[in-house]
Amino acid sequence: MNKINSFSGDYDFLSNFYNCPVTYDGITYTNSEAAYQAQKCADKTDRLQFVGLHAGKSKRLGRRITLRPDWEDIKVTEMLNIVRAKFSQNEDLKVKLLATGDSYLEEGNTWGDTTWGTVNGQGANLLGKILMQVRTELHP
Repeated sequence: MNKINSFSGDYDFLSNFYNCPVTYDGITYTNSEAAYQAQKCADKTDRLQFVGLHAGKSKRLGRRITLRPDWEDIKVTEMLNIVRAKFSQNEDLKVKLLATGDSYLEEGNTWGDTTWGTVNGQGANLLGKILMQVRTELHP
């Protein structure tokens, strides 16, 4: 089985930091990271502060806001829905995702994220699993 274990270079479009418009819950963000971080806000109007932010800034802001009380229960579903939105709203990215075929997608990283990705092959790789699920859903 082929494995893509870095969401950079030719596969940077798999990263949530990749700039492409994502409309989620009626708000359009610059990237899926901003859309995800915005969902941490309980109040929809508070989510507007993430509009137009680059991924790094939105991630930093997401660390400083007050988390909605149900965040831990819904964060994986929110990520799934945002990744679905990203690839269904951007046809060019959908084509690229489908072109990964049956490759195993793994967000290998060096910044210690073993929830959404892996470090030295160790971790839950939730983003990779979500991407593979969305790829299956979008397959004609």
